[in-house]
Amino acid sequence: MIVTLHFLALLSSTVAWGRGGVIGEGRNGTAGGGGDRCTCEAFLPSSTFPVRDLVVVEQTAEEILHKLDLEMGKLEEYEIKMTAYVEKILKLTVEIEEMEKHSSDYNDADFADMKVEIKQVEALIKELQASISGSVTVFESLRVESTAMDEALTRLEKTYDKNWVLVTRREYVKIQLQLETCERRHDELFNPNIGSCAHTGIIRVGKPIVSHLNAHLNAAYKYGGWGKDSKPVPDRESMYWYSGYTSASIVDVRFYTNYQNLILRNHFQHHNLHSSWIGTGNNYIIRDNTLYYQINNPFGLAKLNFTTMKYESRVIAGVSSRFSYPNSINQIFDFAADETGLWVTYSTTESGGRMVIAKIDEASFGVEDEWQTSVYKPGVSNAFMVCGVFYAVRTVDIQTEELFYMYDTNTKQDSYISVQFDRFQDKFSNLDYNPTDQKLYMYNDGYYVKYHLWFNHTVEATAEPSLVLISDKIL
Repeated sequence: MIVTLHFLALLSSTVAWGRGGVIGEGRNGTAGGGGDRCTCEAFLPSSTFPVRDLVVVEQTAEEILHKLDLEMGKLEEYEIKMTAYVEKILKLTVEIEEMEKHSSDYNDADFADMKVEIKQVEALIKELQASISGSVTVFESLRVESTAMDEALTRLEKTYDKNWVLVTRREYVKIQLQLETCERRHDELFNPNIGSCAHTGIIRVGKPIVSHLNAHLNAAYKYGGWGKDSKPVPDRESMYWYSGYTSASIVDVRFYTNYQNLILRNHFQHHNLHSSWIGTGNNYIIRDNTLYYQINNPFGLAKLNFTTMKYESRVIAGVSSRFSYPNSINQIFDFAADETGLWVTYSTTESGGRMVIAKIDEASFGVEDEWQTSVYKPGVSNAFMVCGVFYAVRTVDIQTEELFYMYDTNTKQDSYISVQFDRFQDKFSNLDYNPTDQKLYMYNDGYYVKYHLWFNHTVEATAEPSLVLISDKIL
C-alpha cells in the first residue's frame, strides 16, 4: 500500500517521514525493510509568508490597545478634576466680586486667605496641565507606533494574500478608532470651542497624525486629497472622502461611511467623473455633498453635486494660469471652506502673482467679493481659510512647513507670523481646514495625514458669571 500526502508548506523546509523515521528533507523518501511505503510530497510556495512579522505586529497591537485603555481612564479622571476646578474658580470669582463691592467689610486676613485659596487652585491646575501634557505625549507616541504597524500591514497586504493579515488589520482599525475616541474626548475637554470664531488666530499646529496609505495601496498615487465634508448633509456627518491619482488630476472620488471604513478601504460609493468633467490640480474640497474643483476646458471653477449629479462651471475673468504652488503644477484655484462659508484663492495678471481671496456664493456659484493679499503665490506651498482669515504656508526645510502669513478679510489687515509644523513625507498636494472638527487635512505623498489646531481664544461675553483670571500662568 502506498500513501501519498500533498500539502502546501509555509515553512522554509519540509521533512518526509517513513516507518523507519526521517528519510529525507524536502524530497520523496522510502522506508526500508517493508513492502509498505509512505511517500510525502511537499510543494513550497515561491515566497514564504513571514509569520513572525505578523506575530510582532499583533503583539504591538495588543500593547497599544492596553496603553490606550489606560489613557482613556486618565481622561475620565481629568474630566472629573476639570469640573471640580471650574466650580471652585466660579465660587472664588463670586467671592472676589463680593469682596470688591464691600471691601470695607473685609480685613487683611480675609484677603490673605483668598490669596492662599487662589494659589491652591493655581497649583492644582498646573498639576492637571502636566498630566494633560503627559497624555498628549503618549497619544503622539502611540500614533507613531500605529503608523509603523500600518506600514508593516500594508507591505504584507501588497506582497501576500490579504486574508492572512485581515485579522491584524482589524486590530489596527481598533487602535485607530480608540485613538480617535481619545483625541475627541481630549478636544471636548480642553478645546470645546469648535465652531466658535472668538479667537485671534492659530497659535500651534500639532504633530502629524497619519491614518495610513491611500485606498489604492500605491505610493505612486502622490496626488490627491482626503477629508470630511465641511458642511455635511443629514446622516453623512461621519462620512470621509478620498480621491487620488498618479498625476495632478481628479478623475474619481470614493466615499466612506465613517473612519473605520476609511481605514479598511471599504467605500460605499465610487463616482467616476464623466470625461468632460475631469478636473486638474489638487486643491479641491467637498462641501454639502458637492465637489468643488478646477477644470481646464474652459479654464475655471467647477462643482458637481453628488446628490443630484448636477454639474456646473464658472469662468473668472482675469485669473492667470501662470502662477501655481511649487509642489504641483496646475494648482491655480485653491478651494477652501471655513465657519463662514466657501472660498477660493488664485492669482491674477493685475495682481502680478500675488494671491487673491474670493468669497463664493454657494447658491449662484458666483464671486461675492475679493481681497488682494501681498503674498506671492509661487512662494507659497499651500493655503487655507479659518473664520474668514487666510493663512499661507511655506516650506522651511525637507521636514518642516510654516504658517507665515495671514490676511483677515473682516478687517482687511494682514500680518506675518511663524507657526511651524512637521510633514510626514517630503511633499504634499492638498491642505485644507475643516470647520466641523477644527483640523487640517493633508494628502502627503499618498498618505492621509491630519493635524490638531490650537487657537488663541478670547473671552466671549455671556450672561453667566465670567471666570476670574487668577494668573497668567494658569491660562
